[in-house]
Amino acid sequence: MTCNTVAFHGNGNGGVYGGEYEGPSRSRPRANNEAWPEHFVEALAAQVAIDASRIFGRLAAAQAIVNVFQVCRTWRAVSSSDLLWHRLSRRIWGRTHLLHDTWHQEYIYRHRTAGNFRNRITTHFTLHYDPADVDDPDDPDAHTCRCLALSDHYLACGFADGAVRLFDLHTRLHSRTFRPEPRDRLGRFSRAVSGIIINDARLIFATLDGDIHVAIINNNAAPRRVHFGEVVTDGPLLDFTGRGQWWVGLHAGVPGRAFHIWDGNTEQLTFVGGALTDPNSVLAWHTLAELTELVGRVRVTNHESAVACTSQRLMVFDLRNQGVILHQEEPNRGIIVSCFDVWNDAFVVVNNRGMGIVRRVSTLQEVCRFNVRLQRGLIGCINGGYALICAGGVIRVWEIEQRGGELLREYLYSLRERIGEVNALVADDRHVAASSGDGSIHLWDFGAQWGRHFEICSTI
Repeated sequence: MTCNTVAFHGNGNGGVYGGEYEGPSRSRPRANNEAWPEHFVEALAAQVAIDASRIFGRLAAAQAIVNVFQVCRTWRAVSSSDLLWHRLSRRIWGRTHLLHDTWHQEYIYRHRTAGNFRNRITTHFTLHYDPADVDDPDDPDAHTCRCLALSDHYLACGFADGAVRLFDLHTRLHSRTFRPEPRDRLGRFSRAVSGIIINDARLIFATLDGDIHVAIINNNAAPRRVHFGEVVTDGPLLDFTGRGQWWVGLHAGVPGRAFHIWDGNTEQLTFVGGALTDPNSVLAWHTLAELTELVGRVRVTNHESAVACTSQRLMVFDLRNQGVILHQEEPNRGIIVSCFDVWNDAFVVVNNRGMGIVRRVSTLQEVCRFNVRLQRGLIGCINGGYALICAGGVIRVWEIEQRGGELLREYLYSLRERIGEVNALVADDRHVAASSGDGSIHLWDFGAQWGRHFEICSTI
Protein backbone atom coordinates (compact mmCIF):
# COMPACT_ATOMS: atom_id res chain seq x y z
CA MET A 1 0.00 0.00 0.00
CA THR A 2 1.25 3.46 -0.83
CA CYS A 3 0.14 6.50 1.15
CA ASN A 4 1.17 10.10 1.48
CA THR A 5 1.83 11.70 4.84
CA VAL A 6 2.80 15.21 5.82
CA ALA A 7 5.98 15.25 7.90
CA PHE A 8 6.50 18.43 9.93
CA HIS A 9 9.71 19.63 11.45
CA GLY A 10 8.65 19.74 15.09
CA ASN A 11 10.31 19.47 18.47
CA GLY A 12 10.33 15.69 18.66
CA ASN A 13 7.36 15.67 21.06
CA GLY A 14 4.58 16.22 18.56
CA GLY A 15 4.64 20.02 18.81
CA VAL A 16 4.71 22.35 15.83
CA TYR A 17 4.19 26.13 15.86
CA GLY A 18 3.11 25.91 19.48
CA GLY A 19 0.86 22.83 19.11
CA GLU A 20 0.60 20.64 22.21
CA TYR A 21 -0.67 17.36 20.81
CA GLU A 22 1.67 14.50 21.62
CA GLY A 23 2.25 11.50 19.44
CA PRO A 24 0.71 8.10 20.16
CA SER A 25 2.16 5.98 22.92
CA ARG A 26 4.70 3.45 21.68
CA SER A 27 4.37 1.35 24.83
CA ARG A 28 0.62 0.59 24.66
CA PRO A 29 0.14 -2.99 23.44
CA ARG A 30 -2.17 -3.37 20.44
CA ALA A 31 -4.01 -6.52 19.56
CA ASN A 32 -3.36 -7.97 16.11
CA ASN A 33 -7.09 -7.97 15.37
CA GLU A 34 -7.53 -4.23 16.13
CA ALA A 35 -9.17 -3.00 12.93
CA TRP A 36 -11.59 -0.09 12.67
CA PRO A 37 -13.62 0.73 9.54
CA GLU A 38 -11.84 3.18 7.26
CA HIS A 39 -14.71 5.69 7.29
CA PHE A 40 -14.63 5.70 11.10
CA VAL A 41 -10.88 6.31 11.21
CA GLU A 42 -11.27 9.07 8.62
CA ALA A 43 -13.99 10.76 10.70
CA LEU A 44 -11.88 10.41 13.84
CA ALA A 45 -8.80 11.89 12.16
CA ALA A 46 -10.83 14.84 10.89
CA GLN A 47 -12.34 15.52 14.30
CA VAL A 48 -8.95 15.34 16.04
CA ALA A 49 -7.55 17.91 13.59
CA ILE A 50 -10.59 20.21 13.86
CA ASP A 51 -10.53 20.08 17.67
CA ALA A 52 -6.81 20.85 17.69
CA SER A 53 -7.37 23.88 15.45
CA ARG A 54 -10.08 25.19 17.77
CA ILE A 55 -8.09 24.72 20.95
CA PHE A 56 -4.52 25.48 19.88
CA GLY A 57 -4.95 27.30 16.55
CA ARG A 58 -5.06 26.21 12.92
CA LEU A 59 -1.35 25.43 12.69
CA ALA A 60 -1.67 22.77 15.41
CA ALA A 61 -4.12 20.71 13.35
CA ALA A 62 -1.44 19.25 11.07
CA GLN A 63 0.63 17.73 13.87
CA ALA A 64 -2.52 16.39 15.51
CA ILE A 65 -3.55 14.51 12.39
CA VAL A 66 -0.01 13.24 11.76
CA ASN A 67 -0.14 11.71 15.24
CA VAL A 68 -3.30 9.85 14.22
CA PHE A 69 -1.55 8.52 11.11
CA GLN A 70 1.29 7.17 13.27
CA VAL A 71 -0.95 4.74 15.15
CA CYS A 72 -0.55 1.98 12.55
CA ARG A 73 -0.32 1.27 8.83
CA THR A 74 -4.12 0.97 8.51
CA TRP A 75 -4.69 4.38 10.06
CA ARG A 76 -1.89 5.87 7.96
CA ALA A 77 -3.68 4.68 4.82
CA VAL A 78 -6.46 7.20 5.57
CA SER A 79 -3.99 9.97 4.73
CA SER A 80 -4.47 9.14 1.03
CA SER A 81 -8.18 10.08 1.19
CA ASP A 82 -8.73 13.30 -0.73
CA LEU A 83 -12.18 13.55 0.86
CA LEU A 84 -10.48 13.86 4.24
CA TRP A 85 -8.24 16.69 3.03
CA HIS A 86 -11.21 18.35 1.33
CA ARG A 87 -13.09 18.38 4.61
CA LEU A 88 -10.10 19.70 6.55
CA SER A 89 -9.32 22.37 3.95
CA ARG A 90 -12.90 23.58 4.20
CA ARG A 91 -13.29 23.42 7.98
CA ILE A 92 -9.85 24.69 9.00
CA TRP A 93 -8.82 26.97 6.12
CA GLY A 94 -12.22 27.93 4.72
CA ARG A 95 -11.36 26.69 1.22
CA THR A 96 -14.24 25.64 -1.00
CA HIS A 97 -12.42 25.33 -4.36
CA LEU A 98 -9.06 24.00 -5.43
CA LEU A 99 -6.05 26.01 -6.50
CA HIS A 100 -3.79 22.94 -6.54
CA ASP A 101 -4.05 19.45 -8.02
CA THR A 102 -5.46 17.72 -4.93
CA TRP A 103 -7.05 18.71 -1.63
CA HIS A 104 -4.04 17.18 0.12
CA GLN A 105 -1.78 19.67 -1.64
CA GLU A 106 -4.28 22.45 -0.96
CA TYR A 107 -4.19 21.73 2.75
CA ILE A 108 -0.40 21.62 2.80
CA TYR A 109 -0.16 24.91 0.95
CA ARG A 110 -2.59 26.65 3.33
CA HIS A 111 -0.75 25.32 6.38
CA ARG A 112 2.61 26.51 5.12
CA THR A 113 1.30 29.91 4.10
CA ALA A 114 -0.18 30.40 7.57
CA GLY A 115 3.19 29.41 9.02
CA ASN A 116 4.82 32.07 6.86
CA PHE A 117 2.32 34.63 8.14
CA ARG A 118 3.06 33.63 11.72
CA ASN A 119 6.82 33.96 11.19
CA ARG A 120 6.93 37.04 8.91
CA ILE A 121 8.20 35.12 5.89
CA THR A 122 7.07 37.39 3.09
CA THR A 123 8.10 39.23 -0.05
CA HIS A 124 7.20 42.88 -0.64
CA PHE A 125 6.34 44.41 -4.01
CA THR A 126 5.35 47.86 -5.22
CA LEU A 127 2.76 47.63 -7.99
CA HIS A 128 2.92 49.95 -10.97
CA TYR A 129 0.55 51.16 -13.69
CA ASP A 130 0.84 53.67 -16.51
CA PRO A 131 0.35 57.14 -14.92
CA ALA A 132 -1.12 58.31 -18.23
CA ASP A 133 -3.96 55.79 -17.80
CA VAL A 134 -6.40 58.44 -16.52
CA ASP A 135 -9.43 60.20 -17.98
CA ASP A 136 -8.30 63.66 -16.88
CA PRO A 137 -4.54 64.26 -16.52
CA ASP A 138 -5.31 67.45 -14.58
CA ASP A 139 -7.44 65.67 -11.96
CA PRO A 140 -5.48 65.90 -8.66
CA ASP A 141 -7.36 62.87 -7.29
CA ALA A 142 -6.81 60.54 -10.25
CA HIS A 143 -4.02 58.60 -8.49
CA THR A 144 -5.63 58.44 -5.04
CA CYS A 145 -6.59 54.83 -4.27
CA ARG A 146 -9.52 54.75 -1.84
CA CYS A 147 -10.34 51.04 -1.49
CA LEU A 148 -8.87 47.58 -2.15
CA ALA A 149 -10.24 44.07 -2.65
CA LEU A 150 -8.49 40.69 -3.00
CA SER A 151 -9.45 37.45 -4.73
CA ASP A 152 -7.34 34.33 -5.26
CA HIS A 153 -5.87 35.75 -8.46
CA TYR A 154 -6.41 39.51 -8.46
CA LEU A 155 -6.04 42.72 -6.49
CA ALA A 156 -8.62 45.39 -7.38
CA CYS A 157 -7.88 49.03 -6.53
CA GLY A 158 -10.63 51.65 -6.53
CA PHE A 159 -9.60 55.25 -7.19
CA ALA A 160 -11.09 58.65 -6.42
CA ASP A 161 -11.80 59.36 -10.10
CA GLY A 162 -14.00 56.24 -10.41
CA ALA A 163 -11.41 53.95 -12.02
CA VAL A 164 -10.84 50.40 -10.80
CA ARG A 165 -7.43 49.00 -11.68
CA LEU A 166 -6.93 45.25 -11.68
CA PHE A 167 -3.56 43.64 -10.89
CA ASP A 168 -2.64 40.01 -11.50
CA LEU A 169 -1.32 38.57 -8.24
CA HIS A 170 0.87 36.01 -10.02
CA THR A 171 2.66 38.42 -12.35
CA ARG A 172 2.01 41.53 -10.20
CA LEU A 173 1.29 43.43 -13.39
CA HIS A 174 -1.52 45.86 -14.10
CA SER A 175 -3.89 43.88 -16.32
CA ARG A 176 -6.90 46.12 -16.86
CA THR A 177 -8.71 49.33 -15.89
CA PHE A 178 -12.50 49.55 -15.49
CA ARG A 179 -14.34 52.88 -15.51
CA PRO A 180 -17.95 53.73 -14.66
CA GLU A 181 -20.40 55.00 -17.24
CA PRO A 182 -20.35 58.81 -17.39
CA ARG A 183 -22.88 60.95 -15.53
CA ASP A 184 -23.10 64.40 -13.97
CA ARG A 185 -20.89 64.97 -10.96
CA LEU A 186 -22.43 66.12 -7.70
CA GLY A 187 -19.14 67.02 -6.04
CA ARG A 188 -15.42 66.51 -6.29
CA PHE A 189 -15.57 62.92 -5.01
CA SER A 190 -19.00 61.85 -6.24
CA ARG A 191 -17.39 59.36 -8.67
CA ALA A 192 -14.92 57.99 -6.11
CA VAL A 193 -15.06 54.21 -5.72
CA SER A 194 -16.62 53.36 -2.35
CA GLY A 195 -16.47 49.57 -2.47
CA ILE A 196 -15.53 46.53 -4.57
CA ILE A 197 -16.71 42.91 -4.66
CA ILE A 198 -14.45 40.57 -6.63
CA ASN A 199 -14.16 36.92 -7.46
CA ASP A 200 -12.17 35.43 -10.30
CA ALA A 201 -15.01 35.80 -12.83
CA ARG A 202 -16.50 39.22 -12.25
CA LEU A 203 -15.99 42.49 -10.44
CA ILE A 204 -18.73 44.66 -8.94
CA PHE A 205 -17.94 48.20 -7.85
CA ALA A 206 -19.90 51.13 -6.45
CA THR A 207 -19.24 54.86 -6.40
CA LEU A 208 -20.07 57.50 -3.83
CA ASP A 209 -23.00 58.78 -5.91
CA GLY A 210 -24.68 55.37 -5.57
CA ASP A 211 -24.00 53.87 -9.01
CA ILE A 212 -23.16 50.16 -9.16
CA HIS A 213 -21.36 48.59 -12.12
CA VAL A 214 -20.63 44.97 -13.02
CA ALA A 215 -17.60 43.98 -15.12
CA ILE A 216 -16.64 40.55 -16.47
CA ILE A 217 -12.94 40.15 -15.76
CA ASN A 218 -12.03 38.05 -18.81
CA ASN A 219 -14.16 40.07 -21.20
CA ASN A 220 -13.22 43.25 -23.03
CA ALA A 221 -16.71 44.72 -22.71
CA ALA A 222 -17.08 47.92 -20.69
CA PRO A 223 -18.60 47.69 -17.19
CA ARG A 224 -22.40 47.58 -17.16
CA ARG A 225 -24.31 49.89 -14.82
CA VAL A 226 -26.86 47.78 -12.94
CA HIS A 227 -28.03 50.44 -10.46
CA PHE A 228 -28.37 54.16 -11.07
CA GLY A 229 -27.67 55.96 -7.81
CA GLU A 230 -30.13 58.54 -6.48
CA VAL A 231 -27.84 60.44 -4.14
CA VAL A 232 -30.44 63.11 -3.32
CA THR A 233 -32.93 60.40 -2.30
CA ASP A 234 -30.56 58.00 -0.53
CA GLY A 235 -27.52 60.08 0.47
CA PRO A 236 -23.91 59.21 -0.45
CA LEU A 237 -23.01 55.51 -0.69
CA LEU A 238 -20.24 55.42 1.93
CA ASP A 239 -19.33 51.75 1.72
CA PHE A 240 -20.24 48.80 -0.47
CA THR A 241 -19.49 45.11 0.02
CA GLY A 242 -20.91 41.65 -0.58
CA ARG A 243 -20.53 37.91 -0.39
CA GLY A 244 -22.32 35.06 -2.10
CA GLN A 245 -25.83 36.12 -3.06
CA TRP A 246 -25.89 39.50 -1.33
CA TRP A 247 -24.58 42.99 -2.03
CA VAL A 248 -24.85 45.55 0.77
CA GLY A 249 -24.46 49.32 0.67
CA LEU A 250 -24.15 51.71 3.61
CA HIS A 251 -25.66 55.14 2.92
CA ALA A 252 -25.87 58.26 5.07
CA GLY A 253 -27.47 61.68 4.68
CA VAL A 254 -31.18 60.79 4.48
CA PRO A 255 -32.98 59.44 7.59
CA GLY A 256 -34.08 55.81 7.57
CA ARG A 257 -32.16 54.76 4.45
CA ALA A 258 -28.84 53.55 5.87
CA PHE A 259 -28.90 49.98 4.49
CA HIS A 260 -29.46 48.97 0.89
CA ILE A 261 -29.46 45.24 0.07
CA TRP A 262 -29.36 43.75 -3.43
CA ASP A 263 -29.84 40.19 -4.58
CA GLY A 264 -26.61 39.69 -6.53
CA ASN A 265 -28.14 36.90 -8.62
CA THR A 266 -30.88 39.13 -10.03
CA GLU A 267 -29.07 42.46 -9.49
CA GLN A 268 -32.29 43.81 -7.96
CA LEU A 269 -32.58 46.08 -4.91
CA THR A 270 -34.54 44.13 -2.28
CA PHE A 271 -34.38 46.26 0.88
CA VAL A 272 -33.92 49.87 1.98
CA GLY A 273 -34.03 50.91 5.63
CA GLY A 274 -32.16 51.38 8.88
CA ALA A 275 -31.18 54.38 10.96
CA LEU A 276 -27.58 53.54 11.87
CA THR A 277 -26.07 56.56 10.09
CA ASP A 278 -28.83 59.09 10.80
CA PRO A 279 -26.73 61.03 13.36
CA ASN A 280 -23.93 61.37 10.77
CA SER A 281 -25.94 63.00 7.99
CA VAL A 282 -24.12 66.34 7.88
CA LEU A 283 -20.66 64.76 7.75
CA ALA A 284 -21.86 62.32 5.08
CA TRP A 285 -22.85 65.10 2.69
CA HIS A 286 -19.39 66.62 3.09
CA THR A 287 -17.83 63.40 1.72
CA LEU A 288 -19.00 64.36 -1.77
CA ALA A 289 -16.81 67.46 -1.83
CA GLU A 290 -13.95 67.02 0.62
CA LEU A 291 -11.79 64.45 2.39
CA THR A 292 -13.34 63.57 5.75
CA GLU A 293 -12.91 60.93 8.41
CA LEU A 294 -14.68 57.65 7.69
CA VAL A 295 -18.36 57.89 8.60
CA GLY A 296 -19.17 54.18 8.59
CA ARG A 297 -18.26 50.73 7.34
CA VAL A 298 -20.19 47.58 6.50
CA ARG A 299 -18.96 44.01 6.01
CA VAL A 300 -20.71 40.70 5.14
CA THR A 301 -20.10 37.50 7.13
CA ASN A 302 -20.08 33.88 5.96
CA HIS A 303 -23.51 33.28 7.58
CA GLU A 304 -25.65 35.61 5.44
CA SER A 305 -25.52 38.44 7.91
CA ALA A 306 -23.79 41.82 7.84
CA VAL A 307 -22.08 44.01 10.43
CA ALA A 308 -21.99 47.79 10.15
CA CYS A 309 -20.63 50.49 12.41
CA THR A 310 -20.19 54.20 12.89
CA SER A 311 -18.03 55.84 15.53
CA GLN A 312 -20.93 55.56 18.03
CA ARG A 313 -22.85 52.39 17.15
CA LEU A 314 -22.44 48.84 15.89
CA MET A 315 -25.21 46.75 14.35
CA VAL A 316 -25.56 43.16 13.09
CA PHE A 317 -28.45 42.48 10.71
CA ASP A 318 -29.83 39.49 8.81
CA LEU A 319 -29.59 39.37 5.02
CA ARG A 320 -32.15 36.60 4.54
CA ASN A 321 -34.81 38.12 6.82
CA GLN A 322 -34.07 41.61 5.65
CA GLY A 323 -34.58 44.40 8.13
CA VAL A 324 -34.19 42.10 11.15
CA ILE A 325 -31.58 43.45 13.59
CA LEU A 326 -29.72 40.59 15.29
CA HIS A 327 -27.51 42.62 17.64
CA GLN A 328 -26.78 46.28 18.27
CA GLU A 329 -24.81 48.24 20.81
CA GLU A 330 -23.31 51.66 21.56
CA PRO A 331 -19.81 51.08 23.02
CA ASN A 332 -18.98 53.53 25.81
CA ARG A 333 -15.49 54.11 24.43
CA GLY A 334 -16.55 54.55 20.82
CA ILE A 335 -15.22 52.89 17.67
CA ILE A 336 -12.38 53.85 15.33
CA VAL A 337 -14.27 53.15 12.10
CA SER A 338 -11.18 52.76 9.91
CA CYS A 339 -10.03 49.78 12.02
CA PHE A 340 -13.32 47.85 11.82
CA ASP A 341 -13.32 44.67 9.71
CA VAL A 342 -14.95 41.24 9.40
CA TRP A 343 -13.57 37.83 8.47
CA ASN A 344 -16.13 35.01 8.23
CA ASP A 345 -17.82 35.00 11.67
CA ALA A 346 -15.32 37.26 13.47
CA PHE A 347 -15.08 41.03 13.59
CA VAL A 348 -12.55 43.46 15.04
CA VAL A 349 -13.11 46.89 16.53
CA VAL A 350 -10.61 49.27 18.09
CA ASN A 351 -11.99 51.70 20.65
CA ASN A 352 -10.87 55.24 21.43
CA ARG A 353 -8.68 53.96 24.30
CA GLY A 354 -6.58 51.84 21.93
CA MET A 355 -8.05 48.46 22.83
CA GLY A 356 -8.55 46.10 19.88
CA ILE A 357 -11.29 43.52 20.47
CA VAL A 358 -12.14 40.50 18.29
CA ARG A 359 -15.62 39.01 18.72
CA ARG A 360 -17.90 36.42 17.16
CA VAL A 361 -20.60 37.97 14.99
CA SER A 362 -23.20 35.32 15.81
CA THR A 363 -22.96 35.68 19.61
CA LEU A 364 -20.84 38.81 20.24
CA GLN A 365 -18.62 36.53 22.34
CA GLU A 366 -15.17 38.03 22.82
CA VAL A 367 -12.39 35.96 21.23
CA CYS A 368 -9.39 38.06 22.22
CA ARG A 369 -8.11 41.60 22.70
CA PHE A 370 -4.89 43.45 22.06
CA ASN A 371 -3.42 46.88 22.74
CA VAL A 372 -2.97 49.37 19.90
CA ARG A 373 -0.77 52.46 20.09
CA LEU A 374 -3.12 55.33 19.27
CA GLN A 375 -1.87 57.54 16.45
CA ARG A 376 -3.39 59.70 13.77
CA GLY A 377 -4.57 57.85 10.68
CA LEU A 378 -5.06 54.37 12.17
CA ILE A 379 -6.41 51.84 9.69
CA GLY A 380 -6.86 48.10 10.14
CA CYS A 381 -8.14 44.77 8.83
CA ILE A 382 -8.17 41.07 9.73
CA ASN A 383 -7.81 37.71 8.02
CA GLY A 384 -8.35 34.17 9.29
CA GLY A 385 -5.68 34.33 11.98
CA TYR A 386 -4.25 37.83 12.34
CA ALA A 387 -5.18 41.46 12.91
CA LEU A 388 -3.20 44.13 11.07
CA ILE A 389 -3.16 47.77 12.13
CA CYS A 390 -1.26 50.47 10.26
CA ALA A 391 -0.14 53.67 11.99
CA GLY A 392 2.62 56.05 11.08
CA GLY A 393 3.38 54.06 7.94
CA VAL A 394 4.11 50.83 9.87
CA ILE A 395 1.85 47.76 9.69
CA ARG A 396 1.76 45.82 12.97
CA VAL A 397 0.45 42.27 13.33
CA TRP A 398 -1.30 40.42 16.18
CA GLU A 399 -2.41 36.77 16.29
CA ILE A 400 -6.16 36.57 16.98
CA GLU A 401 -7.10 32.88 16.79
CA GLN A 402 -9.12 31.55 19.70
CA ARG A 403 -6.96 29.53 22.12
CA GLY A 404 -8.59 28.20 25.26
CA GLY A 405 -9.20 31.00 27.77
CA GLU A 406 -6.33 33.24 26.66
CA LEU A 407 -7.79 36.70 25.88
CA LEU A 408 -5.00 39.27 25.82
CA ARG A 409 -2.70 38.80 22.83
CA GLU A 410 0.84 40.06 22.46
CA TYR A 411 2.03 42.01 19.46
CA LEU A 412 3.81 39.66 17.02
CA TYR A 413 5.82 41.80 14.61
CA SER A 414 5.80 44.71 12.17
CA LEU A 415 6.20 44.44 8.43
CA ARG A 416 9.64 45.79 7.58
CA GLU A 417 8.61 48.35 4.97
CA ARG A 418 7.55 51.86 6.01
CA ILE A 419 4.95 53.05 3.52
CA GLY A 420 3.80 56.44 4.82
CA GLU A 421 0.20 57.46 5.41
CA VAL A 422 -2.22 54.76 4.26
CA ASN A 423 -5.61 55.23 2.55
CA ALA A 424 -6.68 51.58 2.39
CA LEU A 425 -5.57 48.22 3.80
CA VAL A 426 -6.77 44.69 3.03
CA ALA A 427 -5.60 41.16 3.80
CA ASP A 428 -6.50 37.56 3.11
CA ASP A 429 -4.68 34.41 4.23
CA ARG A 430 -1.92 34.87 1.65
CA HIS A 431 -1.64 38.57 0.73
CA VAL A 432 -1.65 41.98 2.38
CA ALA A 433 -2.17 45.08 0.25
CA ALA A 434 -2.06 48.77 1.12
CA SER A 435 -2.41 52.03 -0.79
CA SER A 436 -0.33 54.98 0.39
CA GLY A 437 -1.10 58.66 0.32
CA ASP A 438 1.65 59.20 -2.25
CA GLY A 439 -0.26 57.04 -4.77
CA SER A 440 1.85 53.88 -4.41
CA ILE A 441 0.29 50.44 -4.01
CA HIS A 442 2.08 47.86 -1.87
CA LEU A 443 1.69 44.09 -1.84
CA TRP A 444 3.10 41.50 0.58
CA ASP A 445 3.00 37.85 -0.49
CA PHE A 446 3.21 35.19 2.27
CA GLY A 447 2.60 32.33 -0.18
CA ALA A 448 4.38 29.07 0.56
CA GLN A 449 7.25 27.79 -1.57
CA TRP A 450 7.60 24.01 -1.79
CA GLY A 451 10.39 22.60 0.32
CA ARG A 452 10.23 24.98 3.27
CA HIS A 453 9.01 23.89 6.78
CA PHE A 454 7.76 20.42 5.72
CA GLU A 455 7.92 17.84 3.00
CA ILE A 456 5.64 15.29 1.41
CA CYS A 457 6.81 11.77 2.09
CA SER A 458 5.80 8.59 0.30
CA THR A 459 5.81 5.37 2.33
CA ILE A 460 5.59 1.90 0.79
